[in-house]
Amino acid sequence: MALCSSAALAEVEMPFALDWKFEGPAAPYFLSIENGHFEAEGLSVTVLEGAGSLDAIPKVATGAFPVGFADMASLMKFIDQNPGAPVTAVMMVYDKPAFSIVGRKSHGIEKPTDLEGKILGAPPPDGAWAQFPVFAAENNIDVSKVTVEPVGFPTREPMLAEGKVDAISGFSFTSSLNTMRLGVPEDDITVLLMANHGLALYGNAVIVNTDFAEENPDAVKGFVRAIAAGWKDAIADPATAAQILANHNPAVDTDFETRRLKMSIDDNVLTDYVRENGMGGIDADRMDRSIEQMKMVYEFVNEPNRELYFDDSFLPEEPLKIN
Repeated sequence: MALCSSAALAEVEMPFALDWKFEGPAAPYFLSIENGHFEAEGLSVTVLEGAGSLDAIPKVATGAFPVGFADMASLMKFIDQNPGAPVTAVMMVYDKPAFSIVGRKSHGIEKPTDLEGKILGAPPPDGAWAQFPVFAAENNIDVSKVTVEPVGFPTREPMLAEGKVDAISGFSFTSSLNTMRLGVPEDDITVLLMANHGLALYGNAVIVNTDFAEENPDAVKGFVRAIAAGWKDAIADPATAAQILANHNPAVDTDFETRRLKMSIDDNVLTDYVRENGMGGIDADRMDRSIEQMKMVYEFVNEPNRELYFDDSFLPEEPLKIN
């Protein structure tokens, strides 16, 4: 018993700050807990909800959380505006970002240029909205012909469902399914995934406080392995993953969250690149292209460099195969 107590005391506490609520794509992290992947790495992990793409970054940079989940574009801006901030990405999860425009076919939205002459609902802090100028430039959208309606996160999908806007910005698997739940038929919904329309940016990644990582490198490496193991479990059995998620958020509709999880796997996580190279890493040339695209919508104060934003030293030498 003494040995067990010592082992428990030796576990490294690593609270994990998510970017959003406990929906389907959060299920793999609970699988990492329930299936013992964190425990096997000597880690004690709790998962906490977030409130948008920007939410986790300052939490991790200030040291309030050792690890978090945030999109790369927001991280790049934060580091540029806060030089030397002790935060970086260490594991790519959404190889393709979920940034999307979700519209109604009955309102004439089927391709990017259909947004001209229409009303787009966009929450100002939304990560997808932040990338809209790149999406517009890559698809020759005349932004002067798009009426932008600032909306809140809670009112975004209801306004689309009620026909008050023709399209909204948001994560593909969040906004499309939330709109369906409000009664809009699936065949009336168009999802324009920005990554399929010219966007080179990466999506959400595991981020770490670099001071914590310097003091606990093995813990961060173990965290990365455990995250990959959770995703592998979720890919093998999305329905069970959604059931486990429901233990932490009883309000969820498990059928919808299973579907949401599958969307994130198919569109964002298990890409051709990940199938070939494993989960977690980035392609240097693509990252450089993404920086060039960022320059279209953001004026860097300091010279951007991919090494400022992503540190692959915590990834294992062997690829993290999850398919």
